[in-house]
Amino acid sequence: MSDAKDWNAQIIEEFRANGGKVGGAFEGAPILLLHSTGAKSGAERINPMMYQDLGDGRVAVFASKAGADTNPDWYHNVVAHPDVSAEIGSDTRPFRATVASEADREPIWTKQKADYPGFADYEAKTSRVIPVVILDPLTP
Repeated sequence: MSDAKDWNAQIIEEFRANGGKVGGAFEGAPILLLHSTGAKSGAERINPMMYQDLGDGRVAVFASKAGADTNPDWYHNVVAHPDVSAEIGSDTRPFRATVASEADREPIWTKQKADYPGFADYEAKTSRVIPVVILDPLTP
């Protein structure tokens, strides 16, 4: 297993053992577990990530990949298969993922960088525009 997969597995285990809370570098941060369908494999993928609550059940997630020059695999998954689910706290909810337009992205991204300056560091490390993905709730 790669280091990233090991790290994700540890975060997922801690998240589930503590009702959606994790410690370490992410202690106190809003974390969710995004369930997506692999764009190529069709297999279920689970990725822990920070989110921003947009209200009305909507949340935003950020395809930052720690400032790498490529988008994370989960981003390609949600573009190919936008019906996803997310574990938030101890609840799992269905969502439809949409890449935010430039106009919608800007205020969300600006707030995320202000609230969590590490995201500004990610932005500074890459020439790509880091996508903001909005998760709109679906009625189960």
